[in-house]
Amino acid sequence: MAAEGCEMLSVQNIEVMYQGVIRVLRGVSLEVGEHQIVALLGANGAGKTTTLRAVSGLLHIEEGAVTAGTVVFDGHRIENRHAEDLTNLGIVQVLEGRRTFTHLTVEENLLVGERRVRSHNGHSTKWTLDRIWSLFPRLREIRHRTAGYLSGGEQQMLVIGRALVAQPRIMLLDEPSLGLSPLLVKEVFQLVRRINAEEGLPILLVEQNARAALDIADHGYVLEDGKVVLDGPAASLRENEDIKEFYLGLSELGQAKSYRDVKHYKRRRRWLG
Repeated sequence: MAAEGCEMLSVQNIEVMYQGVIRVLRGVSLEVGEHQIVALLGANGAGKTTTLRAVSGLLHIEEGAVTAGTVVFDGHRIENRHAEDLTNLGIVQVLEGRRTFTHLTVEENLLVGERRVRSHNGHSTKWTLDRIWSLFPRLREIRHRTAGYLSGGEQQMLVIGRALVAQPRIMLLDEPSLGLSPLLVKEVFQLVRRINAEEGLPILLVEQNARAALDIADHGYVLEDGKVVLDGPAASLRENEDIKEFYLGLSELGQAKSYRDVKHYKRRRRWLG
């Protein structure tokens, strides 16, 4: 099932190989419509980050390549193009791990992205620093602080802000909740939803925190062993009994349960039947 709305990004039946021998994705398809937040869910090793790299052009860093299928962005085939080319097209990925320029200040981190866009596109940015400060007032307060000394939540705000000044037409977010407290996770996801709502920016969100992701997403895909095993509107996925049990940790009795403890887990995965 495709995500609703006009397609901005269409990934169709892609396979990804690392070093020509290790197949990680096995026919993954997904779509992101204009103005949508789409969540890609799954456990560690399911292939979520590899899917993002196939879109953003970062596969080559680990000797990976799309060996079958297509990736189409705004009507153009982009699979296996270099990351720099795709950034210039407006595909911007926020990497897992909150990677900042640790020895630069908050403001200098943001200016790195702004200057890069100006040098390549020859025009001023849509996302000015003033707009970043209004969206992230905490960053304004600490604008002269060295990035390496920020808290995890502040660093996450900074890398999202730096992605915005790169003028994305679609933003790829990889595990933004990783290592954050529940309160900070809520704050970061509220900011993501606000960016999408106010700017109509399409967002492809990779998350293990299925509850947080489905609360803000329009559509979701569940990935296992390099394959999409279930997809649908986020509201429907939140009510799916298998999702509740195996990804939200809720059984019919309201008790947390790990799928590893369920004897007939594979047989119960109805979406594979």
